[in-house]
Amino acid sequence: MGIQTGLREECGVFGAYDVDGGNVTNTIYYGLFALQHRGQESCGIAVSDTEGPKHGIRAHKGLGLVSEVFRTNELDTLHGNIGVGHVRYSTAGETTVENAQPLVLNYVKGTLAIAHNGNLVNALELREELEYTGAIFQTTIDSEVIAYHIARARLKTGSVEEAVKLAMKKVKGAYALVISSPRKLIGVRDPQGIRPLCIGRKGNTWLLASESCAIAAVDGEFIRDVEPGEIVTITEKGITSDIEMASDRQARCIFEYIYFARTDSDIDGINVYEARFKAGEALAKSYPVDADIVVGVPDSGLAAAQGYASYSGIPYGMAFHKNSYVGRTFIKPSQEERQNSVKIKLNVIKNVVKGKRVIMVDDSIVRGTTCANIIRMLKNAGAKEVHVRISSPPFLYPCYFGTDVPSNKQLIASSHSQEEIRGMIGADSLGYMKVECLAEMVDGLTYCDACFTGNYPMELPEEDVKAAYERG
Repeated sequence: MGIQTGLREECGVFGAYDVDGGNVTNTIYYGLFALQHRGQESCGIAVSDTEGPKHGIRAHKGLGLVSEVFRTNELDTLHGNIGVGHVRYSTAGETTVENAQPLVLNYVKGTLAIAHNGNLVNALELREELEYTGAIFQTTIDSEVIAYHIARARLKTGSVEEAVKLAMKKVKGAYALVISSPRKLIGVRDPQGIRPLCIGRKGNTWLLASESCAIAAVDGEFIRDVEPGEIVTITEKGITSDIEMASDRQARCIFEYIYFARTDSDIDGINVYEARFKAGEALAKSYPVDADIVVGVPDSGLAAAQGYASYSGIPYGMAFHKNSYVGRTFIKPSQEERQNSVKIKLNVIKNVVKGKRVIMVDDSIVRGTTCANIIRMLKNAGAKEVHVRISSPPFLYPCYFGTDVPSNKQLIASSHSQEEIRGMIGADSLGYMKVECLAEMVDGLTYCDACFTGNYPMELPEEDVKAAYERG
C-alpha cells in the first residue's frame, strides 16, 4: 500500500537447491532482498549440504531488515547447496527472535527447515491437541504447528512429501511453504491458492519464491506458479508434482494484486502492474472529477494513478518523494510517533501540487488517520482540492488468512458512511473501487475478497471470529 495506511505486510519465502553442489546462501540472501516488501520485522536463512550429514543445518535469523540481520560475517558462516529463507511480518505471534523463521527441526528422521507465509484458522485447536500429546512449543506462531504435524507424520510415512500431504489434511487456512529436508526441496501451496508461490531455475539451481520478482532478482528463469493444493518436490533427479489436495474452489488473495505483491511480479498469469493500472481505469470510469493532476501514494498507488490518468486524460504527476532508507517502523511505540513516521517517509513536492486540483490515488483506507495526514500535507503544500480515489473497496471484515486487516472495531468503513469518511479525512471527494470491478483487475481469476464482502472461502471457527472482533 502507500505509506503505512494501516495494513501490514504478510511474509515472504524463498528456497534454493543447487543440484551441482554450489553454495546457495547468497542466492537466498538476494532473493529475500527482493521480497523485503512482504515483511520487515525479522528474517532468516537455513542451509545444508545434500551430501553432508542429515543433521547438518546451519541457520541464522534475527529481528530487522535483511541488510541488518545479515552482514558478511553471518553469511560466511552459512554454507550449503540446499536451503530456505524467510522475511516476516507477524499476523500471528509476537515480534520476538524466537518467532523468526525459518524454523529448524531436528527429529529422528533427520532435519527440516520450514518457511511459511500465511495463517491457519484452526491453529489453536491443533496446538492444544499437540500439547496434550507432549509437544513443547518454542514459539507462538502457526508455522510451528505445521512443522510438528509434518515431523510426526514423517514417522509413519515413506517420504517427506507424503508427510506434508498428511499434515495438509489437518491444517486449515492459508499457507505457502518452502521446506528443505536433507535431500529435497519442497514447495507447498494451500488447497485454494490463497497465498502465492512460484518455481524458477537458474542453471542447475532450482528456486521457489513467494513472487516472481525474487526469481528475476537472482537472474533466474520463471518456470511457473505452484498450483493451488500442489506439492512440488525437487531432488537431484528433477521435479515431481502432486495435486491431490487441490480444492474445487480457488480463492487467491485479491490484495496481492492491490497491494502486497511488487509491481514487477506475475502471480497466476496476471501481471501486478497491469492489474493495478486496470484498477485505476475502473476508478476513473466510476468516479470522474474535474482536476488538474493525478498522483499516486507510493508505492502501490502509483500504477493505479497511472491507470486513472490514462483513462481520464488528466495528466499524471509525481507529488511525493519517498525516503527508502527509513528502516524499521514496527518498533514505533506510540500512535503519535507512527503518525510522525509518515512525514519522515513521505514528502510532498510542492511545485507539483501548488494551486492545483489534485486526484490522489491510494490502495486502501483502514483507520483513516494516515490518509488524513497525507491530505493535510498536500493542502499545506498549496493543493486547492484533493479528491481521493481508493483502488480497493471499503474494508468491512477482518482477514484470517495472513493479511493483517484488523478487527471490525478498528475499520473506519465498518462504522462510518463513505460521506462521513470523506469528511473525517478532509477530502473534497472520495471514491472506492466497486466490488464488482475487482474481477476486471485479474481477468476473471477466482479470488478471495472476504475482507470486503464477508464471503469467506472456508468455514471459520466461531471462537476465533469472536476473539478477533473483541480484540478491537
